Formats: sequence, C-alpha cells, structure tokens
Amino acid sequence: MFAKGATGDHVYTFCYAAESEDFGAEDAAKLDIWVFDHVKSFFNSSRSNQTLFSALNEEKVVLFLHLLGIDTNGHAHRPNSREYQENIKQVDEGVKEIASLIDDFYGNDGKTAFILTSDHGMTDWGSHGAGHPSETLTPLIVWGAGVNYPQQVTSQFFEDNFLKEWKLENLKRIDVNQADVAPLMASLIGVPFPLNSVGTLPLEYLNSSAHFKAESMFTNAVQILEQFKVKMSQKKKTTLSFLFTPFKPLSDSEQINFLKKIRLYIQQQKYDEAVTLCKTLINLALEGLSYYHKYDRLFLGLSIAVGFVGWTTYVVLVIIKAHTNLTKTVPTNEKKSTVLFYSFASAGMIIAFFLLIQTCPWTYYVYCLLPVPVWYAVVREIPVIQDLATNVLSLHMGQSIGFLLVCILGIEILVFSFFYRSALTIGLLVFAGWPVITQLWIQAKTKALIWTLLCVLLAVFPLMPVVGREPNIPLVIAAGLLTLLISFFSLPSLCKSENKYRDNEDLKVYFYQMFSVALSTYVVSSTHNSLKNKQGLPVVNQIISWMTLVSSPVLLLLSSTFLFQRLFSILLSLMSTYLLFSTGYEALFPLALFGLMFAWINMEQEALQHYGLSLKPKLAVFNFTYAVDITQFRQLHLDDVRRSFFFVFFIVTAFFGTGNIASINSFDPASVYCFLTVFSPFMMGGLLLLKVAIPFVLVSCAFEAVQVTTQLSSKSLFLIVLVISDIMALHFFFLVQDYGSWLDIGTSISHYVLVMSLTIFMMVMNGLAQLLTTQRLGHPRRTKHHST
Repeated sequence: MFAKGATGDHVYTFCYAAESEDFGAEDAAKLDIWVFDHVKSFFNSSRSNQTLFSALNEEKVVLFLHLLGIDTNGHAHRPNSREYQENIKQVDEGVKEIASLIDDFYGNDGKTAFILTSDHGMTDWGSHGAGHPSETLTPLIVWGAGVNYPQQVTSQFFEDNFLKEWKLENLKRIDVNQADVAPLMASLIGVPFPLNSVGTLPLEYLNSSAHFKAESMFTNAVQILEQFKVKMSQKKKTTLSFLFTPFKPLSDSEQINFLKKIRLYIQQQKYDEAVTLCKTLINLALEGLSYYHKYDRLFLGLSIAVGFVGWTTYVVLVIIKAHTNLTKTVPTNEKKSTVLFYSFASAGMIIAFFLLIQTCPWTYYVYCLLPVPVWYAVVREIPVIQDLATNVLSLHMGQSIGFLLVCILGIEILVFSFFYRSALTIGLLVFAGWPVITQLWIQAKTKALIWTLLCVLLAVFPLMPVVGREPNIPLVIAAGLLTLLISFFSLPSLCKSENKYRDNEDLKVYFYQMFSVALSTYVVSSTHNSLKNKQGLPVVNQIISWMTLVSSPVLLLLSSTFLFQRLFSILLSLMSTYLLFSTGYEALFPLALFGLMFAWINMEQEALQHYGLSLKPKLAVFNFTYAVDITQFRQLHLDDVRRSFFFVFFIVTAFFGTGNIASINSFDPASVYCFLTVFSPFMMGGLLLLKVAIPFVLVSCAFEAVQVTTQLSSKSLFLIVLVISDIMALHFFFLVQDYGSWLDIGTSISHYVLVMSLTIFMMVMNGLAQLLTTQRLGHPRRTKHHST
C-alpha cells in the first residue's frame, strides 16, 4: 500500500502471504508474532550487513509494522473472546520488545519516536464501519523523541468510560481526528506536511519550543490554505465572473491579513496568539474547501430533480395511454408540435452554450440537458393530461384523494424501511389486514387466514438483530430439519394423480434435493464444530459445499414445471445453498418468505375473481411451460398498482429482512466459512452477494407466477415499478451525504444507487425467474412470449 506509487527507491516492504490471513486458523495471533520475529531478525541481520546498517542509521527512517492478527481474531472470534484477549497480551509484549530492541540498536540516543494507533475500532460482534464510538474511537499512544510527557489533571469529562476502565483518570486525554495523525508524524520526523492533508497538527503531543510550535502551525495553516486557493481557482475558471460567489470569510484581502498577523505575532514572540490565529485560519480554510466542493450542488440538484419529475410524469403518461382506458386518442396538431420542438431545441442550445463558455465537465451537460427532451415529451402530451384531468375530476374526489394518500404512505414506508427495518414490520402488519379491508376474506376465509398468519410471522424478522451479531448454528440446523419436515409432508400433494406428476424421474429429483438439504445441514454443523475446535475447515466439507452450489440449479431445472412442484423445487434448491451461508436465524427467513409468497399467489387469484377481471385458473394443474398463453394482455386495473407495490415491498423485505447488507458494518465472514476461511475479499464478496440474491429469486419466481396467472403485462408492470423506484430515488438523492462515518456516507450513496438500479435489477430477476420456472432440461418446451 505504501510502496505503490512511491517515487524513488526508498520504500521497501516485506509481507507474509495473503493466504496466511485465515479466519479458520488455530490462532491468527501468529500473524503478529511473525511481524515481531521478522523485525527482530531484520535488525539482527543488519549487524553483519554494512549496507543495511548504514541505511538504518540515516536520518528520517520510518518503520511501519502492520499487526493484522488482532483484527483477524476480532472478526473470527469477537473482541470479548479468549483468543482476542490473548492476542492483546501478545501484542503488548511484542511492542515492548520491539521498542526496547530499537532503543538498544540506536544506543538509546533518544532520537526515535513511537506511534501506536489503529485505523478502526470494532463492535462486540466483530464488525466495523458504522458510526458507533466502539468503531470510531481508536487508540493513539505516542512516546519518544519530540513527544510531550503525560500531563497530570484533577478532573476531565468524556462521554465514554475508557479513562475509568483503564485507570487513567489523572492523566490528560487528548483526542484528535484521524487526519491529524499525518501532520503529527510529519512533524516528528521533520518532513513537509502531506500535500493533500486536511489534518491539524496536535501541538499538545509535541515536546518542543513555543517558537517551533508556532512555526509548525503556521506551515500547517499555509498548506491547507493553498488547497483552498487551488479549489477556489478551479471553481473560478469554470464559472462566469458575474455569477461567481467567493467564500467571503477568506477573500484575498482576508488571507493576506491573516498571514501578516500570524507572522507579526511570531516575530513579537506572541506564540499563543499566533497558534490561535493559525487554528482559526485552518478552520476557515477547511470550511472554504467544503464550500467550493459543494459550490454547484444546489444547481445540479435542481437540474436532476427537474429531470426526475419530468421522467416520472412521462412514464405515468405512457402507462395511462398504452395500458389503460382512461384517455381517448387525441389527434396531433403538426403546427403546434413544430413550434414546441424548436422551442425546446433552442432552450437546449442556450443551456449547452452557457455550459460551454464556463468550460464545465461533460457530466454537467448530462445533468442539465437531459431534462430538456424529457419535458418536451411530457409537454407534447398536454391534450392527454387535459383529458385525464377531466376523467379524474369526474370521479369521486374523496376516493381519488384517498388513493393518492395511500400511494404516498406506501412509498414513504418503503423509504423509511431503508433506515428503520421496523418499517417493514408495520407494512407487513398492514398487509395482514388486506383481506379484511377488501372483503376478500368473505370468499376465501382459509386462504385469508393463512395469508394473515404468514404476514405476521414474516413481520417478526425485521425486528430481530442484524444477522452476524449473535451466531446461532442450532437455529440453522433447525431450519434444515424444518425444510426436510415440510418436504415430507408435501409429498402427498406432489403425488396427486391430477397433477400428472407420476414420472419416477421427477420423484428422484425431489429426493435428491431433499438429500442435498440434509447434506448442507450436516456440513454447517460439522464445519462449525471443526472451527470451534480450531481444526480449520474440513476439505470434505469444502468440496461438498462447492458441489452443492453448482448442482443446486441443475437439479432445479430437472424438476416438473407444474406450478407448485416447480416453486417447491426452487425452494429446496435455494435452501440447500442458503443453509451453507447461514449463521443464525436468517436460515428460517427463506422458509417464511416462501410460505408468504405461495399464499400471495393464491390470494391474487381470489383478488382477480373478486374484481371480475378474469376467471380464476386452477393452480393445481397450472403448468408454467404448456398452460400459459399470454400473447393477449388485459388492460391495467387500479388493483394492479397495489399488485406492483406488493412486489416492490417484498423485494425490499428480501433485502432488509435480516439486516442492512448494504453497509460494511453488516459484513460477517462467518457466512462463507463452509466455502473458504482464507481472507479473499472478491471471492467472499461474491459469495455474500449470492446469499443476498437468494431471497430475491424466491420473490421474483413467485411474482412470475402471479404475473402469468393474472395475465399481467411485463411491460406495464415494470413501468409501474419504475414510477415507484423513481419517486423513492428522488428521496434518496437529497439524502446523499459526504460527511460522517463510512457507514453514513456509504449507506446514503448505496441507498440511492440501489433504488436507481431497482428497475433494471427487477428486469434481470424477472428474466431469471422465467428461466427457472419455464425451462426444463431434457424436455421440449413451448416458448412463452412476454410483451415488450
């Protein structure tokens, strides 16, 4: 990391192999011991190597020791474990030995400074990346040459209890920002502050003269001020002079005044005043950097918002025109269309010229010009909008307003669920009452009761802790056994003659899948016990896990394409893989989700009959491959908006039902221990994404069944989903932030990206669902045509 991009031949590295970072190893503390042993060997060998000895005795030598074992043990065994506590003791002892070794090597000349710190903390469940103090508060211990001595205090106040726990109440604690460590190191070794550093030199750590401290702070202030000036110059070049608004607290005259005053104070030996003024200048320069960094944010934000609103309006108009009977065809006025076209074209040219003379980046052209054609397409449909307004006003006003409020409330619940998982619980409880609200329970009491119970059951999951905090392998084993139990009880319905499911090959596939689930359950239990006993990941278990991952989709495609049989086959195949990824209660989540999805398919048939949209097909004999003829689609009904919303809600539930995997904080390497334990970020990340995708596949396959059995057009569905996701995306766009913890920044961006890509993702999932429901290996099939 430090050698990459370094100029000259002055950075040398020596590391252990990446494979050594094994979460399943007997004890990861060996990584830290390796570092200490090799440092000792390094210094000892220099006594017989004159070149190395000379290099070590040069000025400004920096030795960087990365102690990764303690981090690995924290992830693998949790910070409160015996392994972690032992590792701390070994690191303490190792630091003591290395400090003594270095002092002896240099003859205790008092010219060596030591800094002990870490890049992050850790939660009790072994993760980091969020904004909790246990993750953001890190130790900074500095001693040696140029470093101040500990200062005695009578009292001091901090919100945490670390001082009391460590019995350090009488020693002054000096907290700094992590960025401040860079200028501190630079000052100690006597090199210029890093060019792009935004840290402030923590003077209280330095044992030097007041004059040196004042000069150092002055240098620090000038270095940050130069960054401000460069940023201001860049922004000034890309903005017309009469539109440019400078950062007033640091105008050119103010900068000169600050620098003159500080220099004058130093000359007059008023060092405290000089330091105070330097800190004020640094704070203003940092504010100015942020000001120019966000200079165009309002302008670009408004452009994007206008584009969003226009695009959403256009999609709504397409839905109404092409998929409903709410409007009639209006003849086009060619003369008005021509005038409209040239008006918008002129507006686009003016905007482009305005951006060109300011030499704006190409991205600005995209943000500012995209709304032009979008709103042109909307304005062209003004006759349709007028016709629609007339139709809406003729309806009962109370019902229209009520429908609009329900839509807004539903979307707000979806937005809140990205931050508060409990919002999903509220939504599912509302769904539980859907049959009562719509009177569906009158015609299908049993199905309505099952739907309500399963909604309540699934509503429990978002209230549980995020997956990974408390591993519970017995629950994973229970989920595997429950899957097998459900499979055995489902055998009679699978073997009914009316389903024409008598092919022995189909039954063989079914039993193979059950065996795969049983095998996965055993592998999870066996692997956990092996790792617990520090025997590593058994090779046999690893082979079985990878074979299960590969064979599951193949077995699925060998099963019957009758609706119930194929959906249950999908569950068994996905469960055999999902169990291998599970560490706790999340293993039960696909079962509860599948139960609700199957109840949903049945309830949608009742809803279809309730509104008189179509005859209710007999699901027992419904075949995905042969019994589907949907070349003719019905027009959209108001209830289809609810149907599409259910789909989006279930997709979000699949994503956040067991935790916010969008954040670094939820990463738990234990989820992939059945496949590998050696740290491999890309492989582990890929496997975790697969784990995340499995609930999506269940929801998508269920909706594929809903779609074809209710004769719902794919195109109209995704247009409705597009409207929902665009409204949500506009929410998240204004919530994107560039400050705070990794979690705050990363989550705000990932939420926006997730919602923006929701429609594309659902289209991919829909294609995969079609493949998994209709394809059968070794059997001819009739192609199903979807509307495009």
